[in-house]
Amino acid sequence: MRVFKRIVLVAALMVPAIAQAGEIVVQGRGTVEQAPDMAVISLGARFQAHTAREALEEVNKRTQAAFTVVEKLGVEPRDMQTGNLYLNPIWDHGSNQNEVARIRGYEAGNQVTIRIRDLSVLGSALDEMVTKGANVFNGLSFALQDPTDALAEARRKAVQDARAKAELYAGAAGVALGPVISINETNVAPPRPRFMARAEMAMDAGVPVAPGELSTQATITIVYEIAE
Repeated sequence: MRVFKRIVLVAALMVPAIAQAGEIVVQGRGTVEQAPDMAVISLGARFQAHTAREALEEVNKRTQAAFTVVEKLGVEPRDMQTGNLYLNPIWDHGSNQNEVARIRGYEAGNQVTIRIRDLSVLGSALDEMVTKGANVFNGLSFALQDPTDALAEARRKAVQDARAKAELYAGAAGVALGPVISINETNVAPPRPRFMARAEMAMDAGVPVAPGELSTQATITIVYEIAE
Protein backbone atom coordinates (compact mmCIF):
# COMPACT_ATOMS: atom_id res chain seq x y z
CA MET A 1 0.00 0.00 0.00
CA ARG A 2 2.82 2.43 0.73
CA VAL A 3 4.24 1.86 -2.75
CA PHE A 4 0.92 2.83 -4.33
CA LYS A 5 0.69 5.96 -2.19
CA ARG A 6 4.08 7.09 -3.43
CA ILE A 7 3.06 6.52 -7.05
CA VAL A 8 -0.05 8.67 -6.60
CA LEU A 9 2.00 11.34 -4.85
CA VAL A 10 4.32 11.65 -7.84
CA ALA A 11 1.33 12.31 -10.11
CA ALA A 12 -0.04 14.81 -7.63
CA LEU A 13 3.17 16.80 -7.58
CA MET A 14 2.53 17.77 -11.21
CA VAL A 15 -0.01 20.38 -10.00
CA PRO A 16 0.95 23.52 -8.03
CA ALA A 17 0.24 22.25 -4.53
CA ILE A 18 2.17 20.54 -1.74
CA ALA A 19 1.14 16.92 -1.21
CA GLN A 20 1.78 14.86 1.90
CA ALA A 21 2.15 11.10 2.04
CA GLY A 22 -1.23 9.44 1.68
CA GLU A 23 -2.81 12.26 -0.30
CA ILE A 24 -3.89 12.87 -3.88
CA VAL A 25 -3.74 16.47 -5.09
CA VAL A 26 -5.60 17.36 -8.27
CA GLN A 27 -6.48 20.53 -10.12
CA GLY A 28 -9.89 20.95 -11.72
CA ARG A 29 -11.00 23.41 -14.36
CA GLY A 30 -14.51 24.44 -15.27
CA THR A 31 -15.62 26.53 -18.23
CA VAL A 32 -19.04 27.94 -19.07
CA GLU A 33 -19.74 29.54 -22.42
CA GLN A 34 -22.83 31.58 -23.13
CA ALA A 35 -24.08 34.48 -25.18
CA PRO A 36 -23.65 37.96 -23.66
CA ASP A 37 -26.61 40.10 -22.72
CA MET A 38 -24.89 43.50 -22.52
CA ALA A 39 -22.50 45.58 -24.61
CA VAL A 40 -20.15 48.31 -23.42
CA ILE A 41 -19.30 51.02 -25.93
CA SER A 42 -16.49 53.52 -25.55
CA LEU A 43 -16.66 56.39 -28.02
CA GLY A 44 -16.58 60.15 -28.16
CA ALA A 45 -15.95 63.28 -30.16
CA ARG A 46 -12.92 65.35 -31.09
CA PHE A 47 -12.98 68.75 -32.79
CA GLN A 48 -10.51 71.49 -33.68
CA ALA A 49 -11.40 75.19 -33.95
CA HIS A 50 -9.82 78.64 -33.88
CA THR A 51 -11.07 79.34 -30.36
CA ALA A 52 -11.25 77.18 -27.25
CA ARG A 53 -14.92 78.03 -26.77
CA GLU A 54 -15.85 76.96 -30.28
CA ALA A 55 -13.98 73.66 -29.98
CA LEU A 56 -15.52 72.81 -26.61
CA GLU A 57 -19.03 73.79 -27.62
CA GLU A 58 -18.89 71.55 -30.69
CA VAL A 59 -17.63 68.58 -28.66
CA ASN A 60 -20.35 69.16 -26.07
CA LYS A 61 -22.98 69.24 -28.81
CA ARG A 62 -21.78 65.98 -30.32
CA THR A 63 -21.52 64.27 -26.94
CA GLN A 64 -25.03 65.32 -25.98
CA ALA A 65 -26.29 64.07 -29.34
CA ALA A 66 -24.83 60.63 -28.57
CA PHE A 67 -26.58 60.58 -25.20
CA THR A 68 -29.86 61.62 -26.80
CA VAL A 69 -29.61 58.75 -29.29
CA VAL A 70 -29.24 56.05 -26.65
CA GLU A 71 -31.82 57.65 -24.36
CA LYS A 72 -34.39 57.29 -27.14
CA LEU A 73 -33.40 53.61 -27.40
CA GLY A 74 -34.15 53.06 -23.71
CA VAL A 75 -30.68 53.39 -22.15
CA GLU A 76 -30.91 54.66 -18.57
CA PRO A 77 -28.74 57.51 -17.17
CA ARG A 78 -26.94 55.06 -14.85
CA ASP A 79 -25.54 53.34 -17.95
CA MET A 80 -23.94 56.50 -19.38
CA GLN A 81 -20.69 57.98 -18.12
CA THR A 82 -18.48 60.84 -19.31
CA GLY A 83 -14.72 60.66 -18.99
CA ASN A 84 -11.46 61.99 -20.41
CA LEU A 85 -12.72 65.46 -21.26
CA TYR A 86 -9.86 67.66 -22.51
CA LEU A 87 -9.09 70.99 -24.16
CA ASN A 88 -5.59 71.59 -25.56
CA PRO A 89 -3.96 74.33 -27.63
CA ILE A 90 -2.68 73.53 -31.09
CA TRP A 91 0.81 74.96 -31.46
CA ASP A 92 2.46 76.27 -34.61
CA HIS A 93 6.23 75.94 -34.10
CA GLY A 94 7.13 77.63 -37.33
CA SER A 95 9.58 76.56 -39.99
CA ASN A 96 12.74 76.91 -37.87
CA GLN A 97 13.81 76.68 -34.23
CA ASN A 98 14.32 80.43 -33.88
CA GLU A 99 10.65 81.26 -34.33
CA VAL A 100 8.42 81.65 -31.29
CA ALA A 101 5.72 78.99 -31.12
CA ARG A 102 2.23 80.39 -31.49
CA ILE A 103 -1.20 78.99 -30.73
CA ARG A 104 -3.08 78.53 -34.00
CA GLY A 105 -6.17 76.87 -32.55
CA TYR A 106 -7.60 74.49 -29.97
CA GLU A 107 -8.64 70.88 -29.86
CA ALA A 108 -11.33 69.58 -27.51
CA GLY A 109 -12.34 66.02 -26.93
CA ASN A 110 -14.62 63.93 -24.79
CA GLN A 111 -15.08 60.21 -24.23
CA VAL A 112 -18.23 58.47 -23.06
CA THR A 113 -18.86 54.92 -21.90
CA ILE A 114 -22.32 53.52 -22.57
CA ARG A 115 -23.78 50.18 -21.51
CA ILE A 116 -26.35 48.74 -23.89
CA ARG A 117 -28.53 46.13 -22.15
CA ASP A 118 -30.70 45.46 -25.20
CA LEU A 119 -28.39 44.05 -27.86
CA SER A 120 -31.07 44.26 -30.52
CA VAL A 121 -30.53 48.05 -30.69
CA LEU A 122 -26.72 47.96 -30.60
CA GLY A 123 -26.14 48.25 -34.34
CA SER A 124 -28.66 51.06 -34.71
CA ALA A 125 -27.18 52.91 -31.74
CA LEU A 126 -23.66 52.82 -33.17
CA ASP A 127 -24.81 53.90 -36.61
CA GLU A 128 -26.89 56.82 -35.35
CA MET A 129 -24.29 58.08 -32.86
CA VAL A 130 -21.72 58.29 -35.64
CA THR A 131 -24.26 60.04 -37.85
CA LYS A 132 -24.90 62.60 -35.08
CA GLY A 133 -21.21 63.49 -34.80
CA ALA A 134 -19.32 60.91 -32.73
CA ASN A 135 -15.98 60.61 -34.54
CA VAL A 136 -13.80 58.71 -32.03
CA PHE A 137 -14.36 55.03 -31.38
CA ASN A 138 -12.31 53.45 -28.60
CA GLY A 139 -13.80 49.99 -28.39
CA LEU A 140 -16.72 47.64 -27.97
CA SER A 141 -16.91 44.74 -25.53
CA PHE A 142 -19.58 42.31 -24.40
CA ALA A 143 -20.48 41.23 -20.89
CA LEU A 144 -23.06 39.58 -18.67
CA GLN A 145 -25.28 41.83 -16.62
CA ASP A 146 -25.14 39.32 -13.76
CA PRO A 147 -22.28 36.76 -13.97
CA THR A 148 -23.24 35.06 -10.68
CA ASP A 149 -24.86 31.98 -12.25
CA ALA A 150 -22.06 31.54 -14.79
CA LEU A 151 -19.40 31.70 -12.08
CA ALA A 152 -21.28 29.21 -9.91
CA GLU A 153 -21.63 26.75 -12.80
CA ALA A 154 -17.93 27.10 -13.68
CA ARG A 155 -17.02 26.29 -10.08
CA ARG A 156 -19.27 23.23 -10.07
CA LYS A 157 -17.65 21.99 -13.25
CA ALA A 158 -14.20 22.56 -11.77
CA VAL A 159 -15.08 20.40 -8.76
CA GLN A 160 -16.45 17.66 -11.03
CA ASP A 161 -13.31 17.80 -13.16
CA ALA A 162 -11.07 17.50 -10.10
CA ARG A 163 -13.09 14.59 -8.74
CA ALA A 164 -12.88 12.73 -12.05
CA LYS A 165 -9.09 13.15 -12.14
CA ALA A 166 -8.72 11.99 -8.54
CA GLU A 167 -10.80 8.87 -9.21
CA LEU A 168 -8.73 8.14 -12.32
CA TYR A 169 -5.44 8.44 -10.38
CA ALA A 170 -6.72 6.33 -7.51
CA GLY A 171 -8.06 3.63 -9.83
CA ALA A 172 -4.85 3.53 -11.86
CA ALA A 173 -2.79 3.18 -8.68
CA GLY A 174 -5.10 0.58 -7.18
CA VAL A 175 -6.04 2.57 -4.09
CA ALA A 176 -9.33 3.85 -2.72
CA LEU A 177 -10.18 7.54 -2.79
CA GLY A 178 -10.88 8.95 0.65
CA PRO A 179 -12.60 12.15 1.83
CA VAL A 180 -11.69 15.68 0.80
CA ILE A 181 -9.02 17.26 2.98
CA SER A 182 -9.08 20.73 1.46
CA ILE A 183 -10.43 22.74 -1.47
CA ASN A 184 -8.63 25.83 -2.70
CA GLU A 185 -9.86 28.13 -5.46
CA THR A 186 -6.74 29.10 -7.37
CA ASN A 187 -8.24 31.20 -10.13
CA VAL A 188 -11.57 32.58 -11.30
CA ALA A 189 -11.77 34.32 -14.67
CA PRO A 190 -14.87 36.47 -15.12
CA PRO A 191 -16.71 36.34 -18.44
CA ARG A 192 -14.42 37.23 -21.31
CA PRO A 193 -15.12 37.44 -25.06
CA ARG A 194 -14.86 34.33 -27.17
CA PHE A 195 -15.65 34.97 -30.82
CA MET A 196 -17.76 32.53 -32.77
CA ALA A 197 -17.08 31.45 -36.32
CA ARG A 198 -20.22 33.12 -37.64
CA ALA A 199 -19.92 36.88 -37.99
CA GLU A 200 -23.43 38.16 -38.06
CA MET A 201 -26.14 39.17 -35.64
CA ALA A 202 -29.82 39.67 -36.35
CA MET A 203 -30.49 43.40 -36.17
CA ASP A 204 -33.07 45.73 -37.59
CA ALA A 205 -30.48 48.03 -39.13
CA GLY A 206 -27.15 49.71 -38.56
CA VAL A 207 -23.62 48.49 -37.98
CA PRO A 208 -23.31 44.66 -38.15
CA VAL A 209 -21.99 43.32 -34.83
CA ALA A 210 -21.10 39.77 -33.80
CA PRO A 211 -21.37 39.27 -30.03
CA GLY A 212 -19.99 35.71 -30.05
CA GLU A 213 -19.88 33.99 -26.69
CA LEU A 214 -18.36 34.72 -23.29
CA SER A 215 -16.14 32.22 -21.51
CA THR A 216 -16.30 32.07 -17.69
CA GLN A 217 -13.62 29.92 -16.05
CA ALA A 218 -12.78 28.62 -12.58
CA THR A 219 -9.78 26.62 -11.39
CA ILE A 220 -9.56 24.80 -8.06
CA THR A 221 -7.12 22.52 -6.27
CA ILE A 222 -8.54 19.68 -4.15
CA VAL A 223 -6.60 17.47 -1.78
CA TYR A 224 -8.06 13.97 -1.19
CA GLU A 225 -7.04 11.48 1.43
CA ILE A 226 -6.09 7.98 0.27
CA ALA A 227 -8.34 5.54 2.11
CA GLU A 228 -6.62 2.74 4.01
